[in-house]
Amino acid sequence: MLINGYEIKPRANLEGAYLQGAYLEGANLEGANLEDANLMGANLEDAYLMGANLEGAYLMGANLQGAYLQGAYLQGAYLEGANLEDANLRDAYLRGAYLKGANLWGAYLKGADVTATILEKTEDDKDLKIKELEEELKKYKDTLKALIDT
Repeated sequence: MLINGYEIKPRANLEGAYLQGAYLEGANLEGANLEDANLMGANLEDAYLMGANLEGAYLMGANLQGAYLQGAYLQGAYLEGANLEDANLRDAYLRGAYLKGANLWGAYLKGADVTATILEKTEDDKDLKIKELEEELKKYKDTLKALIDT
């Protein structure tokens, strides 16, 4: 089977599985079918998920730090608040994935398809942007006042 150009031998079929909070650190799930699986809060740190099918999987708050997701299929996956720090997402298919509040620090995304991916900013980011805009507005007001006074 070819997934995103990678030859993958289908492995475990865990389609729709309930794995909420599961401890799968370092697990070899290469080519596994995890479509629509519930992995909320699961620990998948350093898991090997090359070419895995995670379409529509529910991974809210999951720990995928250092996970190997090269060529993984994550279309429509729900990854709100997930930790993807240092994860390898090379050539991963993330079209339409929901990544609000996800930690992507150091994640490798070369060749990944992130079309229509939702990466909303957190409230802290919005507050920072508001402060930046307020400071910029103050500068313009000060410049305008100086021009009027001369």
